[in-house]
Amino acid sequence: MTETNTVWVIVENPAWEEAVPRAIGLCRQAALGALAASDNATDNGVWEAVILLADDATLRALNMRFRGEDKITNVLSFPNVNDGLLPKGTAEPLGDMAIAFEIACREAAVEGKSLADHLSHLVVHGMLHLLGYDHQCDEDAERMESLEAEILALLGVESPYADGWQ
Repeated sequence: MTETNTVWVIVENPAWEEAVPRAIGLCRQAALGALAASDNATDNGVWEAVILLADDATLRALNMRFRGEDKITNVLSFPNVNDGLLPKGTAEPLGDMAIAFEIACREAAVEGKSLADHLSHLVVHGMLHLLGYDHQCDEDAERMESLEAEILALLGVESPYADGWQ
C-alpha cells in the first residue's frame, strides 16, 4: 500500500536531460506543486502520475492517435477515470502526460524564458488537466491560468500570462 504521492518521470528523449540537467526533479516539484494548490484533490489522498519527456514526433503521433489531430503539440494529458473502487491509502493513478522537447525549446526561445521554467509551466498545465481543470470556455481558462500563475510563483517561476502570453 502506498501512502505518498508519486510522480514517475520517463525520459524518452535524452535531449531533455542535456538541456535541463535537473529535468526529473523539476517535473516532480512542479507536479507536486500543482496538486498542493489544487482544490480538486483526490478522494484517496494519495496519487501517482506519469510524465513522459519525449520529442515532437512522439507527441504528434500521440495527438493523431488519441485526438485525431495530425499536428505537434507541446503537452498532452491523459486523465485516468477513477471508478471509486480503490482502497483507502492506495495510490490513485491520476493519469499520464507527455511533453515534446523541440516545440518546448522553440516556445521558450520565442518567449525569452528558460527551458526549465517553460517545462515547469507545461507540467503544471498538464497536471491541472489530470486533476480535472480545463480551458474550453473563457471562465475556465481564466481560472486555470490564474491557478497556473499562482503555482508557478510558488515554484519561483514568472507567470507566463504576465504579458498576455498563452
